[in-house]
Amino acid sequence: MKKRALYSGSVRPASGYAVLTPLPPEEPMHRIVRKWWQGFQSRHEKAVQFAFSGLFAVFAVTAYAWITPEPQHLSQRDINGAVLYTLEHRPPAPSMGAVAYDTIIRSVVRVDGDVHADGAATDIARVDETIGTGVLINEDGTILTNLHVAAAAEHLTVTFWDGFTSPAVIIGAQPQDDLAVIKVLNLPEELFPATLTSTRGLRPGDEVAAVGFPFGIGPSVSTGVVSGLRRDYVQNGEVKLRNLIQFDAAANPGNSGGPLVNRNGEVLGIVTAILNPTTERFFVGIGFAVPIENAAGAAGLSPF
Repeated sequence: MKKRALYSGSVRPASGYAVLTPLPPEEPMHRIVRKWWQGFQSRHEKAVQFAFSGLFAVFAVTAYAWITPEPQHLSQRDINGAVLYTLEHRPPAPSMGAVAYDTIIRSVVRVDGDVHADGAATDIARVDETIGTGVLINEDGTILTNLHVAAAAEHLTVTFWDGFTSPAVIIGAQPQDDLAVIKVLNLPEELFPATLTSTRGLRPGDEVAAVGFPFGIGPSVSTGVVSGLRRDYVQNGEVKLRNLIQFDAAANPGNSGGPLVNRNGEVLGIVTAILNPTTERFFVGIGFAVPIENAAGAAGLSPF
């Protein structure tokens, strides 16, 4: 009996033909590159960061060099020209007197005693007994002036730099230095006490300024230098005052009790007298001031 052929369930190629297995669809090139870069980056992360840092540094240096102008080479002539231009066009520095005045003026007061209602002295020959100057040294209204100004009047009136006026009374005196300490009864809204400074380093030739009300005119400022130290003031053959600062800044009746200041507006002394060999009472070149150490002692302040 003839056997029946058995057939398998698989498809067999026809005799003489090869079977072609289809390839998976081709991946886009940019995805392949990206996958490669991600793999490379994960394996060499630190190296990549270092490379990028180096490239950025090179770029930064190159950019700075490109935008930075080349340095200019100045000749001595260029330097001299620049210096000369600056000297010719800079504003002039304020004078010593201007600086001192601006600093001290709000501390300077006018002291009036027994005057007419209009503020004029009764007799210009007695102006030093009716009009004087003082300097504010404390925010409580304490003022230094001359004793011969304060004691000569029955009533004292103090006028501040802004025009505010107040009665004042004597609260202390030091006759050997012709110093008086007075205090106002009413205070203005703002007070500007002066800065006091030691005369320890003061030398002949140092610049000074006197601020006050000469002959009632002012406030006025005059400048000069220290002419001498530790001078005596002699009147009618008798030594009236000792250890004084001699100066040549103009001072006249009415300046008495005002401050003698340095270029910084700091008080060195209290103007107290002028020397004139004639019978006329006006300045001829020699004035005297009590050192601030003595004046501060009269006010009960600690010495420097």
